Amino acid sequence: MPSAVQLIRASTLSDVAEYAYAATAPKDARLVFLAGACPLDDDGSTIAVGDYVGQAAACIETMTRALAAAGATIDDVISTRVLVASSRRDDLGAVWQVVRDAFGAHDVPSTLLGVTVLGWEHQLVEIEAIAAVVD
Repeated sequence: MPSAVQLIRASTLSDVAEYAYAATAPKDARLVFLAGACPLDDDGSTIAVGDYVGQAAACIETMTRALAAAGATIDDVISTRVLVASSRRDDLGAVWQVVRDAFGAHDVPSTLLGVTVLGWEHQLVEIEAIAAVVD
């Protein structure tokens, strides 16, 4: 089933950003609000300690599993917020590349933030998402 999400390109804004500037869903869409996806394995241990890219990949996997549990896929995501515990743009860029690769052509509006600390011990990355599904 095709995604209900419509990505909006703003021709009056820079095309340098690697995401759509806006997205909409039809009025009959069911919104799915995901908790921040964390890089945790099944026993709650932090995966890929010290590795931004490894943690970003683990977060994508967690997010994908949470979406599936809600009857959604990555193509149903309407926006994301990516949190990186770093003040280095290189770290943020490395995490962003993992996210971009995971989303591919479905380049939803997103915010990338460097933060001081995240909730779990050794956690470097967290990805929040909202999806829209028409049942």
